[in-house]
Formats: sequence, C-alpha cells, structure tokens
Amino acid sequence: MFRNWRLQNNSSMKYFHSFGYAFSGIKQCFKSEINFKVHCVAAIVAVALGLALDINSTEWILVILCIAFVLCFEMVNTVIEKLCNVVQPEKHPAIKIIKDISAAAVLISALSSITIGAIIFLPKIFIL
Repeated sequence: MFRNWRLQNNSSMKYFHSFGYAFSGIKQCFKSEINFKVHCVAAIVAVALGLALDINSTEWILVILCIAFVLCFEMVNTVIEKLCNVVQPEKHPAIKIIKDISAAAVLISALSSITIGAIIFLPKIFIL
C-alpha cells in the first residue's frame, strides 16, 4: 500500500513538473520572439477593450479563443523555425517553404482574430 502511494506521488510530481516546463516554454518564447511580444500586447489591448466596452460572455469567449489561437500558432511557428534551423542550418528551398507556410498560419490566425475583434468592438466603439 505504501509502495502504491509512492508511485502515485511520483506520477503527480511529474504532472506538476510538466506545468513548470510549459511555463518555461512561454517564458522562453516571450524572451526570444518579438512577434510573440507583439501578440501579447495585442492580447492585453483586446482584454482592456473588452473590459472598457463591457462585452458579453459570448464575445469574451471569442476574444479569449482568438488570443489563444494566435499565441499558440506563434509558438508552433517558433518551434518549427527552430527545429528547421537545427535540421538544416544552411539555406534550403524546402526549409524555406516550411517556414513560409508556418508563418502564413500565424498570419491567417492573426488576420482572423483582427476581423473577429473588429466585428465585436467596432459597433460598440461607434456607439460611443
């Protein structure tokens, strides 16, 4: 019985350590990637606008999903770029295509989020 508890406790510790690794990844991305910082500033602006304009719960859900969508795509883009640089340090046409497509995914997520933000915020701004 005591042995079983130790095994469960060890699994729990690994679970909690995984949060530390995840926060370390966020910190690393924030420190090294200017675009991630720009997206974080945009997220702060979106949250501030949401608070100032008193958006409803459905609008909050959309804003939060957009923020998560863009930040996650930016992080995945960063991972792809760094992995490509390790696999192929010199310029290579296939690596360029991979990086370009990855960057395009971030761009599409950001433009979609800007569009959703405009749909949510502009009518409320124009009423003021």
